[in-house]
Amino acid sequence: MRVSNWFFVLAIAGLGLSSCDNRQQAKEAQASVSAKMPKITFEQKGVYDFGTLTEGDTVEHAFAFKNTGEFPLIINNITASCGCTTPEWPREPIAPGASSTIRVRFNSRGKSGEQNKTVTIFANTEPSMTDLQFKALVNSKEVTAKN
Repeated sequence: MRVSNWFFVLAIAGLGLSSCDNRQQAKEAQASVSAKMPKITFEQKGVYDFGTLTEGDTVEHAFAFKNTGEFPLIINNITASCGCTTPEWPREPIAPGASSTIRVRFNSRGKSGEQNKTVTIFANTEPSMTDLQFKALVNSKEVTAKN
């Protein structure tokens, strides 16, 4: 094999080694940025319980949270599992260390029995979706009127 061919083989091998190094650096950089991403941390854990309601009652709860990440938190959208639930959220970015609330209103009209609902938050967090859950026991108006 000629000397120029050896140089070519060594150059290709060197590119392969630096390519592996670049991948490792990229993984490390991504892990570093992920650790600093906005984090939505709720004060209250678990499923919020509205308790017992009478059909037609409208109730609401403010889910308090804090951005515990190092970048501003931006809530892009919030969806509810049914039309009986209406979320309201801050439209402006939440600074690192700042707190805010997501207000959830539940209208029990046309509902009866145990109700379990989910509100999904889409934000620039890791993971990008966070669920809030609540429940209520809705008694029909007839049952409430008899008591």
